[in-house]
Amino acid sequence: MESIEPKKTKENKDEKGNKKIEKRKESKSKKKQKGKKGKKDKKKGEKKDKEKKSLEERLKDKTDNLNSNNLDSSLNNINNFNISLKSPIHILNYHKNPIICLSILDDGRLISGSTDSTIIIYNKTSYQPDLIINEHKDWVNCIIQLRSGIIATCSNDKTIKLFNIKGNNYNILQTLNDHTNCVNQIIEIEDKYLVSCSKDKSIIFYLKENLQYKKDYQISTSDSCYYICQIKENEICYSENYIKLCFFDMNERKIKSSISNLSISSFNPFIMILKDLLFISECNKILIININYYELIREIEIPYSSWISGSCMLDKNLLFTGDGKGIIREWKIEEDNLILISKKENAHKDWILTLLNIGNGHIASSSADISIKIW
Repeated sequence: MESIEPKKTKENKDEKGNKKIEKRKESKSKKKQKGKKGKKDKKKGEKKDKEKKSLEERLKDKTDNLNSNNLDSSLNNINNFNISLKSPIHILNYHKNPIICLSILDDGRLISGSTDSTIIIYNKTSYQPDLIINEHKDWVNCIIQLRSGIIATCSNDKTIKLFNIKGNNYNILQTLNDHTNCVNQIIEIEDKYLVSCSKDKSIIFYLKENLQYKKDYQISTSDSCYYICQIKENEICYSENYIKLCFFDMNERKIKSSISNLSISSFNPFIMILKDLLFISECNKILIININYYELIREIEIPYSSWISGSCMLDKNLLFTGDGKGIIREWKIEEDNLILISKKENAHKDWILTLLNIGNGHIASSSADISIKIW
């Protein structure tokens, strides 16, 4: 009898062969589909990268298409730095230590505070001292004149002092001792509140009653608070240490938003508020923050600069900044952008700590070189 086993084996082999071919086809088809999917994923990834890159580009200054060298060297041939700033018209050397703060009084006189703990008021014509006040026991960090005409000062001696100044005489109206560490800055809000921030991790709101101030309420901060500024009618911005900005609603008495991972300048970081924009200095950059959305919208890097530590506006179109290398820069303000016009090398021999518009087209600068210059 003829065996049929070999035929079955052949058929089985053919079936197996066909199955292998089908598997190969399926495998190729899957690879092809996987390849298409991979390409799609790659395209999606590229699109995300592109969007991310686009966002990063939006955060950069649109004028910085030039590289740092080109931007800085482009200033070498500029000689149109404000004529009055080419050389100082007065140099004041009456403090013994760096001058941290400057302010201008209603009567036009310049007033300064120093790490030597003194406050000096200068004659508005000769710039000789009219009055020297020695009421603080440590650094004088901030001086402001309130709407009532009273002078308010704060110090590392943990106090806020209120002075009544008439001509070349003064008297202390009030001393506030509620902070337990250095009082770094004070601001006035309308004619209602005096607000102070401190290294003791607190901000205190003092309510005005007649010509006296009484503690109304206090908020705690998560770290030392160095700077505060009013950004809206009922809202302030303050820094925690040098790495975080917080936006506080005074009506609701709570933080509305915050921006972290910063490197805020150690002296006078709040440059200005223009419409809905806050300009703030960070190391060798100026940051522009939208205060309606609490978003960083632009970073303007300043080539070959150190910390931006002082600033003032000469008018609505001109901004001046000082830095840790003693350089003053002049900027043109264009909507949400700053265009560098020129710079003044060696304006001071050390860190510029404050710039102040003193009126009539003049500015004053104070420095760690223990001088004040009138330009």
